Amino acid sequence: MKGVKNKMVVFLAVTIGGMVGLVKGEEAKQKFVFKIRSKYDNRRLMAERKSIARKGGVVLDDIEMAAFHNN
Repeated sequence: MKGVKNKMVVFLAVTIGGMVGLVKGEEAKQKFVFKIRSKYDNRRLMAERKSIARKGGVVLDDIEMAAFHNN
């Protein structure tokens, strides 16, 4: 289900970005798609961190994740 939702967000961002690109140009399209995708990724990351904290886990920042995990 999460994969389908992620694909749908990317599809909608690229589709609407294509329309923005036709009107305002390629640079505006890239900015729009980046803004939408980063906003979605940030919301997903915050929800994941809140879920971990509710379960009593330790929330790691990006540097700690990079240092302790190979993924």
